[in-house]
Amino acid sequence: MGYVSAVPVPQPRAGSASAATGSRRSLAAALFLGAAGATVVLLAAGQVWAKGTAAVGGGTLPLDAEGGDITGVPTALAIVGLAALVAVFAVRSAGRLLVSALLALSGAGAALAAALAAADSAALDEKAARTTGDAAATVEALTHTAWPYVTVAGSLLILLAGLLALRYGKQWPAMSGRYERDGTPRPRKAPVVDSDRPEDLWKALDRGEDPTREA
Repeated sequence: MGYVSAVPVPQPRAGSASAATGSRRSLAAALFLGAAGATVVLLAAGQVWAKGTAAVGGGTLPLDAEGGDITGVPTALAIVGLAALVAVFAVRSAGRLLVSALLALSGAGAALAAALAAADSAALDEKAARTTGDAAATVEALTHTAWPYVTVAGSLLILLAGLLALRYGKQWPAMSGRYERDGTPRPRKAPVVDSDRPEDLWKALDRGEDPTREA
């Protein structure tokens, strides 16, 4: 005669499942946004941001300046942002909050620096002075490309990654080589005992194991 157990079987909570899904999505989004934003900023630094001409010997000489010539701040902050994006998973609690804030500030600072550099002429004025040999020479017919604004867009992606880390970072797992996600030590796999090797049998006995027991 069978018996029906009165003990209820625990069911997984829908809230915890949705929270785990949201955590994974926010983690993936932050990684994508941070990496993509930093890549855009670093690539844009090598593009021409400004163009102009300098008067030389009764004629004009075309000049241009790359993003790195105008300002190195976005590039430096993009590198800081990448480091912070990786460090988010290496720290916990208050440390993760601080690193997430650094990630967001890196994006905001890079965007501000690129926006201010969009109308800057100092780099081309310096080039004009060197080219003409006249310290008072300035660039003429100054124009700017869209690359400073592309840098602003990439920097905003880094900022969004930082904001996601600030909002959801406490739910993300941390890197660990010794512990699982729940903090418990990973079980050690028992060594295989070869019954045909006497040395394996003696080692098993030293460990307090029964070498005759089947796995």
